[in-house]
Amino acid sequence: MKVRPFEEVVARHGATVLRVCRAVVGPVDAEDAWSETFLSALRAYPDLPADANVEAWLVTIAHRRALDVGRARSRRAHPTDTVPERADPTADPAHRDPDLWPALQRLPDKQRLAIAYHHIAGLPFAEIATLLGNSPDAARRAAADGIKTLRKHWIEDEKP
Repeated sequence: MKVRPFEEVVARHGATVLRVCRAVVGPVDAEDAWSETFLSALRAYPDLPADANVEAWLVTIAHRRALDVGRARSRRAHPTDTVPERADPTADPAHRDPDLWPALQRLPDKQRLAIAYHHIAGLPFAEIATLLGNSPDAARRAAADGIKTLRKHWIEDEKP
């Protein structure tokens, strides 16, 4: 099978990649994700096996690049008219309920960190897995087990 020039690949699959990007990040950031997709694809294209499913390969890259663009957008600073003098201490769940910290401290480290990273910081499990040195499934499981244990501790602490 003859390998097509990259320009033909872009022409043939560009619309599909753009639809994937729009579905993942919306119309505002879709073009950035589309561009990132084809930049990544261009770098890897020479090593792509001749019998590879190019469209599936591009859709996989598009999905990942769109997620990256969406994460980058969520981390950008947003201008505001007023800046608070200091952070609102009631935003911290442990401050709203001082009994929460002792219950969190009793959790194993990976469970406590998975809960903090996901439910408090809002990180996806793939990033949590990198931080904890395990797989995304293990990070998801640690967070779920931690919440289950936390609920159990919470109920025990509430008993008179």
